[in-house]
Amino acid sequence: MSVEMKTVGEVLVDLLEANGVEVVFGIPGVHTVELYRGLSASKIRHVTPRHEQGAGFMADGYARVSGKPGVALVITGPGLTNTITAMAQARQDSIPMLVISGVNRRDSLGHGRGLLHELPDQQGMMKTLALYSHTLINPADLPLVVDRAFAVLLSGRPGPVHIEIPTDVMVERIESKGIKPAAATRPRSDSETLQRAAILCAEASRPVVLCGGGALTAEAEVRALAEQIGAPVVTTVNARGMLAGHPLRVPASPSLKAVRALLRDADLVLALGTEMGQTDYDLYADGGFPVLRNLIRTDIDAAQLARGPQAALSILSGAKAATAGMLGFLPGHTPARDGASRADAARMAALKEMTPKMRAEVRVIDLIYKALPDCTIVGDSTQAVYAGNLYCDAPRQRAWFNSATGYGSLGYAPPAAVGAAVADPEKPVVCLVGDGGFQFSLAEIGSAVDAAARVTFLVWNNDGYREIESHMVEAGVTPEGVKPSAPDFLLTAKAYGVPAERLANIEDLPRALADAASRSGPSLIEIHQERTAGLAA
Repeated sequence: MSVEMKTVGEVLVDLLEANGVEVVFGIPGVHTVELYRGLSASKIRHVTPRHEQGAGFMADGYARVSGKPGVALVITGPGLTNTITAMAQARQDSIPMLVISGVNRRDSLGHGRGLLHELPDQQGMMKTLALYSHTLINPADLPLVVDRAFAVLLSGRPGPVHIEIPTDVMVERIESKGIKPAAATRPRSDSETLQRAAILCAEASRPVVLCGGGALTAEAEVRALAEQIGAPVVTTVNARGMLAGHPLRVPASPSLKAVRALLRDADLVLALGTEMGQTDYDLYADGGFPVLRNLIRTDIDAAQLARGPQAALSILSGAKAATAGMLGFLPGHTPARDGASRADAARMAALKEMTPKMRAEVRVIDLIYKALPDCTIVGDSTQAVYAGNLYCDAPRQRAWFNSATGYGSLGYAPPAAVGAAVADPEKPVVCLVGDGGFQFSLAEIGSAVDAAARVTFLVWNNDGYREIESHMVEAGVTPEGVKPSAPDFLLTAKAYGVPAERLANIEDLPRALADAASRSGPSLIEIHQERTAGLAA
C-alpha cells in the first residue's frame, strides 16, 4: 500500500484545515509561493491586505470576534518585521495569533551572505516576542510543530505564535497521514482551593467581581456567580459587554474614581482573567488604584498571578472552570442585597465624573449601538475611543474592542475591522478611527472592498493628533508635529468605489449608519469634532 506524499506547503494547508482554520490573511511573495500550492484546492479563504502589518491586525480582529486563532501568512524579512507590531498588540491583549513566515534556505541561515530579505537571526528576533517560535529544519517535523503551535495557542494565556519554514524545506515531500487537530488542555484548580474561594465569597457582605478579556468564555458562569453572591461586575475594555443590560454590570474603567471607590469599599474582590495592567487600572498613572482587601485572582498564567497586586488567594485556572467550580459550593447562599444598588451608583458616578466632552463622545457611541444594535465597534487610538474605554455600555461581549489599551497601536482599527467582518459577515462592523490613525492604514479600504467586508469606516476628524496636542499643552510644551495633513477622505473612498458622506449634523448619524449597513460592502462616514453640529460638548 503506497503512502501519499505531499509537499510541506500542501501538508501545512491540510494541518491548518484540521485545526479549524477557515481564513488566512497574507501577502504572497517568492519566499512563500510554495506554501500557497495547496491553498487554492482547500476550503481556506485567503484575504489580501495592503501591508503585512494589516495581515496581523486582520488576524487579531478575526480572532477577537470568532474566538479562534487568527492566521497570518507572510514572507521572510520585511514581511515578518512588518507584522511584528500586530504581534506585539496581540501579545499585550492576549489574542491568539499564528504567524507563518518563510525564511531563506537552511544552508544560508546565520551566514550573512546578503540574500534577499535576509535577517541576521530571524528566529532569535521572534523568540523575544512570540510565545513559541520554531524554524522547521526537518520537514518531517511539520505535524509536530503545528500541533505544538496550536496547543500553545489554545491551552494557556493566548498570544502570538510563529513558525518559519525555509524555502528549500517548503518543496520537500513528506508523508500525509494521521492528520488531526491539536489537543488543548487548560489548567484547572483543585476542588479544595475553589472551596476556599467560595467560602470567602460567601462570607463577604460587599463583594465585587472584576472581569478581563480572559473571562469572556465564562459569561454565563460569571452571571450566575455574581447573582449568587450579590456582586457588581466591573468589566475592563476587553471584557466590555459582558452582562449587558444586567443590573449588576459596571461597564466602566477601574481608572475612574467612582469605580475605585466601589473597589475600595468592597470586602472581597474576585478578579477573573485580567492582568490588572496599567492601561485598565491606572490609565492616568496617578497611583490612585486602591489596595484591595481579600483579593482572589484567577488566571491561566502562573507568571501573571505572581505579578501585580498581592492576592489573598491565587487560582491557576481558566475563568470558566473556576467560576463553575465555585458555584458548586454556593447552593442556597443568600446574596448581598445591595449589589444592584451599588452597581447602579457606580455607573451613575462614573459617567458624572467624566468631562462634558467625554460624555458627548460616549453619547455618539450610544447612538451607534442604538442605530445598529448588532454591530461590532472596532476602535483605533483616538479620542472617542478613549472615552468609550472609560465608559461604554456595549450590548454584548466582543462588540467593543480597540488598540488604545496595552500596546496602543495606531492604524489598528481599519484592518482589524476587516478581520472582524470576515469572522462574522452577518454583523455590521463600525471602524471608529481618527484622521491621524486612519492614515497609518488608509489603503486597507481596498482590502475591505476586495473582501466585500461590511465595514463602515467612521472617521473621527479632529485635524491631527488632538489628544497628543492637548497633552503637550497641558505639559507646557509648545505643540509640534501634531498637525499632519489629511486627504479628503470622501475622495479617497470614491477612488476605491466606496460610498461616503460627511455629516453636517450628528443627528444624521443613525440614518447614515443604517444606509451603510444595508450595503454588501464597505462605506465611509466622516464626522468633524468642531464642524459637525451637535458633536462638540
